[in-house]
Amino acid sequence: MRAVDIIRAKRDGEVLSSEAIGAFIAGVLDGSWADYQTSALLMAIVLRGMTPGETAALTDAMLRTGRRVDLSGLAGVKVGKHSTGGVGDKVSVVLAPLVAACGVIMPKMSGRGLGHTGGTLDKLESIPGFRIGLSVDEFLAVLGSVGCALIGQTADIAPADKVLYGLRDVTATIESVPLISASIMSKKLAEGSSALVLDVKCGRGAFMKTLPEALTLARSLAAIGQAHGVPTEAVVTSMDAPLGRAVGNAVEIRECVETLAGQGPPDLLEVVEAVGVRVLRLAGRAADDAAALAQLRAAITSGAGRRKLRDMVAAQGGDVAVIDDPSRLPSAPFVRTLEAGDDGVVSAIDAELVGRAAVLLGAGRERKGDPVDHAAGIILRTRVGDTVRRGQPLLDLHGADETKMAAAREVATRAVRLGGEATVAPLVRAFVSPAGDVREP
Repeated sequence: MRAVDIIRAKRDGEVLSSEAIGAFIAGVLDGSWADYQTSALLMAIVLRGMTPGETAALTDAMLRTGRRVDLSGLAGVKVGKHSTGGVGDKVSVVLAPLVAACGVIMPKMSGRGLGHTGGTLDKLESIPGFRIGLSVDEFLAVLGSVGCALIGQTADIAPADKVLYGLRDVTATIESVPLISASIMSKKLAEGSSALVLDVKCGRGAFMKTLPEALTLARSLAAIGQAHGVPTEAVVTSMDAPLGRAVGNAVEIRECVETLAGQGPPDLLEVVEAVGVRVLRLAGRAADDAAALAQLRAAITSGAGRRKLRDMVAAQGGDVAVIDDPSRLPSAPFVRTLEAGDDGVVSAIDAELVGRAAVLLGAGRERKGDPVDHAAGIILRTRVGDTVRRGQPLLDLHGADETKMAAAREVATRAVRLGGEATVAPLVRAFVSPAGDVREP
Protein backbone atom coordinates (compact mmCIF):
# COMPACT_ATOMS: atom_id res chain seq x y z
CA MET A 1 0.00 0.00 0.00
CA ARG A 2 1.30 3.43 -0.94
CA ALA A 3 1.68 5.96 1.85
CA VAL A 4 -0.13 8.64 -0.16
CA ASP A 5 -3.19 6.39 -0.58
CA ILE A 6 -3.40 5.69 3.15
CA ILE A 7 -2.98 9.39 3.97
CA ARG A 8 -5.65 10.35 1.43
CA ALA A 9 -8.10 7.74 2.76
CA LYS A 10 -7.87 9.04 6.31
CA ARG A 11 -7.90 12.65 5.12
CA ASP A 12 -11.23 11.90 3.45
CA GLY A 13 -12.66 10.29 6.59
CA GLU A 14 -12.41 6.64 5.57
CA VAL A 15 -11.94 3.80 8.05
CA LEU A 16 -8.48 2.33 7.62
CA SER A 17 -8.14 -1.43 7.38
CA SER A 18 -5.88 -3.38 9.72
CA GLU A 19 -3.63 -3.97 6.69
CA ALA A 20 -3.35 -0.24 6.00
CA ILE A 21 -2.57 0.50 9.64
CA GLY A 22 -0.01 -2.32 9.66
CA ALA A 23 1.61 -0.89 6.53
CA PHE A 24 1.80 2.53 8.17
CA ILE A 25 3.51 1.21 11.32
CA ALA A 26 5.87 -0.95 9.27
CA GLY A 27 6.80 2.10 7.19
CA VAL A 28 7.45 4.16 10.30
CA LEU A 29 9.68 1.42 11.68
CA ASP A 30 11.74 0.67 8.56
CA GLY A 31 11.99 4.29 7.45
CA SER A 32 10.15 3.84 4.15
CA TRP A 33 7.67 6.47 5.35
CA ALA A 34 9.35 9.88 5.48
CA ASP A 35 8.74 12.05 8.54
CA TYR A 36 6.54 14.39 6.48
CA GLN A 37 4.33 11.47 5.40
CA THR A 38 4.04 10.15 8.94
CA SER A 39 3.21 13.65 10.18
CA ALA A 40 0.56 14.05 7.48
CA LEU A 41 -1.23 10.87 8.57
CA LEU A 42 -0.95 11.83 12.23
CA MET A 43 -2.64 15.16 11.46
CA ALA A 44 -5.34 13.40 9.44
CA ILE A 45 -6.01 11.11 12.42
CA VAL A 46 -6.23 14.12 14.76
CA LEU A 47 -8.75 15.80 12.45
CA ARG A 48 -10.77 12.74 11.34
CA GLY A 49 -10.45 10.46 14.38
CA MET A 50 -10.43 6.67 14.49
CA THR A 51 -13.02 4.06 15.30
CA PRO A 52 -12.46 1.74 18.30
CA GLY A 53 -11.54 -0.96 15.80
CA GLU A 54 -8.92 1.24 14.15
CA THR A 55 -7.53 2.22 17.57
CA ALA A 56 -7.27 -1.43 18.58
CA ALA A 57 -5.53 -2.27 15.29
CA LEU A 58 -3.09 0.61 15.76
CA THR A 59 -2.30 -0.54 19.31
CA ASP A 60 -1.76 -4.13 18.19
CA ALA A 61 0.45 -3.09 15.26
CA MET A 62 2.63 -0.97 17.53
CA LEU A 63 2.78 -3.69 20.19
CA ARG A 64 3.86 -6.32 17.65
CA THR A 65 6.82 -4.23 16.50
CA GLY A 66 8.71 -5.09 19.67
CA ARG A 67 9.04 -7.54 22.52
CA ARG A 68 6.85 -8.02 25.57
CA VAL A 69 8.65 -8.16 28.90
CA ASP A 70 8.10 -11.39 30.83
CA LEU A 71 7.70 -10.60 34.53
CA SER A 72 6.52 -14.08 35.50
CA GLY A 73 9.84 -14.82 37.17
CA LEU A 74 9.21 -12.11 39.77
CA ALA A 75 7.19 -13.16 42.80
CA GLY A 76 4.22 -10.94 43.58
CA VAL A 77 1.65 -8.89 41.72
CA LYS A 78 2.96 -6.47 39.13
CA VAL A 79 0.88 -3.30 38.67
CA GLY A 80 1.82 -0.68 36.10
CA LYS A 81 0.98 3.02 36.25
CA HIS A 82 0.79 5.76 33.65
CA SER A 83 -0.17 9.43 33.54
CA THR A 84 -1.45 11.17 30.43
CA GLY A 85 0.78 14.13 31.24
CA GLY A 86 0.50 17.31 33.23
CA VAL A 87 2.35 20.30 34.61
CA GLY A 88 4.16 19.56 37.85
CA ASP A 89 3.07 15.93 37.62
CA LYS A 90 5.72 14.02 39.53
CA VAL A 91 3.30 11.39 40.91
CA SER A 92 5.20 8.39 39.51
CA VAL A 93 8.44 9.30 41.30
CA VAL A 94 6.59 9.33 44.63
CA LEU A 95 4.14 6.51 43.94
CA ALA A 96 6.48 3.79 42.66
CA PRO A 97 8.68 3.57 45.79
CA LEU A 98 5.65 4.06 48.02
CA VAL A 99 3.68 1.09 46.66
CA ALA A 100 6.88 -0.97 46.50
CA ALA A 101 7.22 -0.35 50.24
CA CYS A 102 3.69 -1.77 50.55
CA GLY A 103 4.66 -4.99 48.74
CA VAL A 104 3.56 -4.24 45.15
CA ILE A 105 6.01 -4.52 42.26
CA MET A 106 5.75 -1.50 39.96
CA PRO A 107 7.51 -1.70 36.59
CA LYS A 108 7.47 1.71 34.94
CA MET A 109 8.68 2.76 31.52
CA SER A 110 8.32 6.52 31.28
CA GLY A 111 8.64 9.23 28.68
CA ARG A 112 10.25 12.60 28.17
CA GLY A 113 8.52 15.97 28.15
CA LEU A 114 5.77 16.33 25.56
CA GLY A 115 4.63 19.83 24.61
CA HIS A 116 4.09 21.96 27.70
CA THR A 117 4.02 18.93 30.01
CA GLY A 118 7.02 17.57 31.87
CA GLY A 119 8.63 14.17 31.41
CA THR A 120 9.48 11.72 34.18
CA LEU A 121 12.74 10.76 32.48
CA ASP A 122 13.91 14.38 32.29
CA LYS A 123 13.18 14.78 36.00
CA LEU A 124 15.04 11.61 36.96
CA GLU A 125 18.07 12.54 34.86
CA SER A 126 18.52 15.62 37.06
CA ILE A 127 19.82 13.12 39.65
CA PRO A 128 23.55 12.85 38.87
CA GLY A 129 24.39 9.44 37.41
CA PHE A 130 20.81 8.14 37.29
CA ARG A 131 20.47 5.67 34.42
CA ILE A 132 17.17 5.51 32.59
CA GLY A 133 18.57 3.43 29.71
CA LEU A 134 18.54 0.02 31.36
CA SER A 135 18.35 -3.18 29.34
CA VAL A 136 15.40 -5.49 29.98
CA ASP A 137 17.62 -7.78 32.04
CA GLU A 138 18.79 -4.85 34.17
CA PHE A 139 15.18 -3.68 34.49
CA LEU A 140 14.17 -7.11 35.81
CA ALA A 141 17.09 -7.16 38.23
CA VAL A 142 16.14 -3.80 39.76
CA LEU A 143 12.51 -4.85 40.03
CA GLY A 144 13.55 -8.04 41.76
CA SER A 145 15.82 -6.33 44.28
CA VAL A 146 13.94 -3.08 44.92
CA GLY A 147 10.34 -3.67 43.82
CA CYS A 148 10.19 -0.67 41.47
CA ALA A 149 12.15 0.73 38.55
CA LEU A 150 11.62 3.84 36.42
CA ILE A 151 13.32 3.57 33.04
CA GLY A 152 13.06 4.82 29.48
CA GLN A 153 11.37 2.86 26.76
CA THR A 154 13.89 0.26 25.59
CA ALA A 155 14.71 0.08 21.90
CA ASP A 156 12.80 -3.18 21.52
CA ILE A 157 9.59 -2.11 23.31
CA ALA A 158 7.03 -0.75 20.80
CA PRO A 159 9.85 0.88 18.79
CA ALA A 160 7.45 2.45 16.28
CA ASP A 161 5.89 4.44 19.11
CA LYS A 162 9.22 6.06 19.92
CA VAL A 163 9.29 7.57 16.42
CA LEU A 164 5.66 8.68 16.58
CA TYR A 165 6.05 10.08 20.09
CA GLY A 166 8.87 12.41 19.02
CA LEU A 167 6.99 13.62 15.93
CA ARG A 168 3.72 14.24 17.76
CA ASP A 169 5.49 16.57 20.17
CA VAL A 170 6.58 18.93 17.38
CA THR A 171 3.69 18.67 14.88
CA ALA A 172 0.71 19.63 17.09
CA THR A 173 -0.68 16.09 16.89
CA ILE A 174 -0.73 15.26 20.58
CA GLU A 175 -4.41 15.79 21.44
CA SER A 176 -5.99 12.69 19.87
CA VAL A 177 -7.71 9.93 21.84
CA PRO A 178 -6.76 7.16 19.36
CA LEU A 179 -3.11 8.26 19.18
CA ILE A 180 -2.82 8.71 22.93
CA SER A 181 -4.55 5.37 23.58
CA ALA A 182 -2.38 3.39 21.18
CA SER A 183 0.81 5.07 22.39
CA ILE A 184 0.10 4.44 26.06
CA MET A 185 -1.28 0.94 25.80
CA SER A 186 1.27 -0.45 23.32
CA LYS A 187 3.98 0.41 25.87
CA LYS A 188 2.03 -0.52 28.99
CA LEU A 189 1.00 -3.92 27.60
CA ALA A 190 4.61 -4.56 26.58
CA GLU A 191 5.79 -3.88 30.14
CA GLY A 192 4.26 -7.15 31.26
CA SER A 193 2.22 -5.93 34.23
CA SER A 194 -0.70 -8.03 35.40
CA ALA A 195 -2.83 -4.92 36.08
CA LEU A 196 -2.67 -1.23 35.27
CA VAL A 197 -3.80 2.04 36.86
CA LEU A 198 -3.96 5.19 34.76
CA ASP A 199 -3.96 8.81 35.91
CA VAL A 200 -5.94 10.63 33.21
CA LYS A 201 -5.47 14.38 33.52
CA CYS A 202 -8.29 16.82 32.83
CA GLY A 203 -8.20 20.62 32.57
CA ARG A 204 -6.35 23.62 31.14
CA GLY A 205 -2.91 22.06 31.55
CA ALA A 206 -3.89 18.63 30.22
CA PHE A 207 -4.34 17.34 26.70
CA MET A 208 -7.94 16.46 27.63
CA LYS A 209 -9.45 19.84 28.53
CA THR A 210 -12.90 18.71 29.71
CA LEU A 211 -14.22 15.92 31.92
CA PRO A 212 -16.18 14.27 29.05
CA GLU A 213 -12.99 14.19 26.94
CA ALA A 214 -11.02 12.69 29.82
CA LEU A 215 -13.68 10.05 30.43
CA THR A 216 -13.67 9.14 26.73
CA LEU A 217 -9.91 8.58 26.89
CA ALA A 218 -10.15 6.67 30.17
CA ARG A 219 -12.77 4.31 28.76
CA SER A 220 -10.71 3.81 25.58
CA LEU A 221 -7.65 2.85 27.62
CA ALA A 222 -9.60 0.55 29.94
CA ALA A 223 -11.21 -1.22 26.97
CA ILE A 224 -7.84 -1.89 25.33
CA GLY A 225 -6.46 -3.27 28.60
CA GLN A 226 -9.46 -5.52 29.14
CA ALA A 227 -9.24 -6.84 25.58
CA HIS A 228 -5.65 -7.92 26.30
CA GLY A 229 -6.49 -9.55 29.64
CA VAL A 230 -4.94 -6.78 31.75
CA PRO A 231 -7.44 -5.26 34.24
CA THR A 232 -7.10 -1.51 33.73
CA GLU A 233 -8.55 1.23 35.94
CA ALA A 234 -8.35 4.98 35.57
CA VAL A 235 -8.40 7.88 38.01
CA VAL A 236 -9.39 11.17 36.38
CA THR A 237 -7.61 14.05 38.12
CA SER A 238 -7.70 17.81 37.66
CA MET A 239 -4.94 19.68 35.84
CA ASP A 240 -6.25 23.26 35.75
CA ALA A 241 -3.43 24.45 38.01
CA PRO A 242 0.01 22.84 38.28
CA LEU A 243 0.29 19.89 40.65
CA GLY A 244 2.37 20.73 43.68
CA ARG A 245 4.60 23.80 44.00
CA ALA A 246 7.47 22.83 41.69
CA VAL A 247 7.49 22.73 37.88
CA GLY A 248 10.69 21.60 36.16
CA ASN A 249 13.14 18.77 36.70
CA ALA A 250 15.50 19.02 39.69
CA VAL A 251 12.98 21.21 41.52
CA GLU A 252 10.36 18.48 41.13
CA ILE A 253 12.71 15.72 42.32
CA ARG A 254 13.32 17.78 45.43
CA GLU A 255 9.57 18.01 45.98
CA CYS A 256 9.26 14.22 45.57
CA VAL A 257 11.83 13.65 48.32
CA GLU A 258 10.00 16.12 50.56
CA THR A 259 6.69 14.37 49.91
CA LEU A 260 8.10 10.97 50.87
CA ALA A 261 9.43 12.63 54.02
CA GLY A 262 5.90 13.78 54.89
CA GLN A 263 6.55 17.41 53.96
CA GLY A 264 5.11 17.62 50.46
CA PRO A 265 2.26 19.78 49.17
CA PRO A 266 -1.25 18.49 50.02
CA ASP A 267 -2.49 18.42 46.42
CA LEU A 268 0.37 16.19 45.24
CA LEU A 269 -0.14 13.85 48.18
CA GLU A 270 -3.89 13.64 47.46
CA VAL A 271 -3.32 12.44 43.89
CA VAL A 272 -0.59 10.01 44.97
CA GLU A 273 -2.96 8.52 47.52
CA ALA A 274 -5.91 8.30 45.11
CA VAL A 275 -3.83 6.42 42.52
CA GLY A 276 -1.98 4.39 45.16
CA VAL A 277 -5.21 3.12 46.70
CA ARG A 278 -6.30 1.75 43.30
CA VAL A 279 -2.87 0.11 42.84
CA LEU A 280 -3.05 -1.67 46.21
CA ARG A 281 -6.65 -2.74 45.63
CA LEU A 282 -5.90 -4.17 42.16
CA ALA A 283 -2.90 -5.97 43.62
CA GLY A 284 -5.04 -7.53 46.32
CA ARG A 285 -2.93 -5.93 49.08
CA ALA A 286 -5.87 -4.31 50.89
CA ALA A 287 -9.43 -5.40 51.63
CA ASP A 288 -10.87 -1.91 51.20
CA ASP A 289 -9.89 1.66 50.34
CA ALA A 290 -9.41 2.67 53.98
CA ALA A 291 -6.94 -0.15 54.58
CA ALA A 292 -5.04 0.73 51.40
CA LEU A 293 -4.83 4.39 52.41
CA ALA A 294 -3.57 3.44 55.87
CA GLN A 295 -0.76 1.38 54.31
CA LEU A 296 0.34 4.24 52.06
CA ARG A 297 0.40 6.72 54.91
CA ALA A 298 2.31 4.31 57.14
CA ALA A 299 4.95 3.90 54.41
CA ILE A 300 5.51 7.66 54.49
CA THR A 301 5.45 8.00 58.27
CA SER A 302 7.92 5.14 58.76
CA GLY A 303 10.26 6.39 56.04
CA ALA A 304 9.90 3.12 54.11
CA GLY A 305 8.83 4.90 50.92
CA ARG A 306 11.81 7.26 51.01
CA ARG A 307 14.17 4.34 51.63
CA LYS A 308 12.73 2.57 48.57
CA LEU A 309 13.39 5.67 46.48
CA ARG A 310 16.95 5.71 47.79
CA ASP A 311 17.34 2.00 46.91
CA MET A 312 15.99 2.56 43.40
CA VAL A 313 18.29 5.51 42.78
CA ALA A 314 21.27 3.45 43.96
CA ALA A 315 20.27 0.45 41.82
CA GLN A 316 20.03 2.68 38.74
CA GLY A 317 23.40 4.31 39.28
CA GLY A 318 22.24 7.61 40.74
CA ASP A 319 23.83 9.67 43.49
CA VAL A 320 21.86 8.69 46.61
CA ALA A 321 23.27 11.72 48.45
CA VAL A 322 20.58 13.86 46.78
CA ILE A 323 17.87 11.78 48.51
CA ASP A 324 19.47 12.49 51.86
CA ASP A 325 20.22 16.11 50.95
CA PRO A 326 18.13 17.46 48.01
CA SER A 327 20.12 20.72 48.04
CA ARG A 328 22.81 18.74 46.16
CA LEU A 329 20.55 18.62 43.08
CA PRO A 330 21.36 20.98 40.19
CA SER A 331 20.43 24.59 40.91
CA ALA A 332 20.01 27.54 38.54
CA PRO A 333 22.38 30.52 38.71
CA PHE A 334 19.53 33.02 38.44
CA VAL A 335 16.26 33.22 40.37
CA ARG A 336 13.77 35.95 39.52
CA THR A 337 10.58 36.53 41.48
CA LEU A 338 7.26 37.51 39.91
CA GLU A 339 5.34 39.74 42.32
CA ALA A 340 1.67 40.67 42.49
CA GLY A 341 0.95 43.97 40.73
CA ASP A 342 -2.12 44.59 42.88
CA ASP A 343 -4.02 43.42 45.92
CA GLY A 344 -6.49 40.65 45.18
CA VAL A 345 -7.47 37.00 45.25
CA VAL A 346 -5.65 34.49 43.06
CA SER A 347 -8.53 33.33 40.86
CA ALA A 348 -6.51 31.03 38.58
CA ILE A 349 -3.02 29.70 37.90
CA ASP A 350 -3.13 28.45 34.32
CA ALA A 351 -1.21 25.16 34.23
CA GLU A 352 -0.59 25.28 30.49
CA LEU A 353 0.92 28.78 30.63
CA VAL A 354 3.10 27.81 33.60
CA GLY A 355 4.24 24.77 31.62
CA ARG A 356 5.04 26.94 28.61
CA ALA A 357 7.00 29.33 30.79
CA ALA A 358 9.03 26.42 32.18
CA VAL A 359 9.80 25.27 28.63
CA LEU A 360 11.00 28.80 27.75
CA LEU A 361 13.34 28.65 30.75
CA GLY A 362 14.83 25.45 29.33
CA ALA A 363 13.06 22.86 31.50
CA GLY A 364 11.37 21.34 28.42
CA ARG A 365 11.72 21.18 24.65
CA GLU A 366 10.44 23.51 21.95
CA ARG A 367 11.81 21.23 19.20
CA LYS A 368 12.62 17.55 18.94
CA GLY A 369 16.13 16.92 20.23
CA ASP A 370 16.45 20.17 22.18
CA PRO A 371 18.65 19.86 25.29
CA VAL A 372 17.00 20.22 28.69
CA ASP A 373 18.32 22.40 31.51
CA HIS A 374 17.73 20.23 34.57
CA ALA A 375 18.13 23.17 36.94
CA ALA A 376 15.53 25.38 35.20
CA GLY A 377 12.01 25.55 36.54
CA ILE A 378 9.34 27.41 38.47
CA ILE A 379 8.38 27.41 42.13
CA LEU A 380 4.84 28.56 42.93
CA ARG A 381 4.66 30.80 45.98
CA THR A 382 0.87 31.02 46.12
CA ARG A 383 -2.18 28.90 45.28
CA VAL A 384 -5.64 29.50 43.81
CA GLY A 385 -7.89 31.12 46.40
CA ASP A 386 -5.07 32.88 48.28
CA THR A 387 -5.42 36.58 49.09
CA VAL A 388 -2.27 38.46 48.08
CA ARG A 389 -0.99 42.01 48.54
CA ARG A 390 0.74 44.19 45.96
CA GLY A 391 4.43 43.21 45.84
CA GLN A 392 3.84 39.77 47.35
CA PRO A 393 5.78 36.94 45.60
CA LEU A 394 3.63 34.82 43.27
CA LEU A 395 6.28 32.53 41.80
CA ASP A 396 10.02 32.18 41.30
CA LEU A 397 11.64 31.61 37.92
CA HIS A 398 14.86 29.52 37.99
CA GLY A 399 17.09 29.72 34.92
CA ALA A 400 20.53 30.26 33.43
CA ASP A 401 19.76 32.77 30.69
CA GLU A 402 18.41 36.28 31.22
CA THR A 403 16.85 36.38 27.73
CA LYS A 404 14.97 33.16 28.40
CA MET A 405 14.04 34.51 31.82
CA ALA A 406 12.42 37.58 30.28
CA ALA A 407 10.40 35.51 27.80
CA ALA A 408 9.28 33.13 30.53
CA ARG A 409 8.31 36.03 32.80
CA GLU A 410 5.96 37.44 30.17
CA VAL A 411 4.12 34.11 29.87
CA ALA A 412 4.12 33.46 33.62
CA THR A 413 2.61 36.89 34.25
CA ARG A 414 -0.41 35.88 32.19
CA ALA A 415 -0.64 32.54 34.00
CA VAL A 416 -1.44 33.99 37.43
CA ARG A 417 -4.76 35.82 37.48
CA LEU A 418 -6.00 38.08 40.24
CA GLY A 419 -9.57 39.16 40.85
CA GLY A 420 -12.91 37.59 40.11
CA GLU A 421 -14.12 34.43 41.75
CA ALA A 422 -11.68 31.67 42.63
CA THR A 423 -13.12 28.32 41.62
CA VAL A 424 -11.14 25.29 42.71
CA ALA A 425 -12.23 22.05 41.03
CA PRO A 426 -11.90 18.82 43.03
CA LEU A 427 -8.54 17.19 42.39
CA VAL A 428 -10.02 13.73 41.91
CA ARG A 429 -12.86 13.97 39.40
CA ALA A 430 -13.86 10.36 38.69
CA PHE A 431 -12.88 6.70 38.76
CA VAL A 432 -13.28 4.42 35.73
CA SER A 433 -13.48 0.66 36.27
CA PRO A 434 -11.98 -2.00 33.96
CA ALA A 435 -15.47 -2.43 32.51
CA GLY A 436 -15.67 1.28 31.72
CA ASP A 437 -18.11 2.15 34.51
CA VAL A 438 -17.71 5.63 36.00
CA ARG A 439 -18.14 6.57 39.64
CA GLU A 440 -17.62 9.81 41.49
CA PRO A 441 -15.11 10.07 44.36
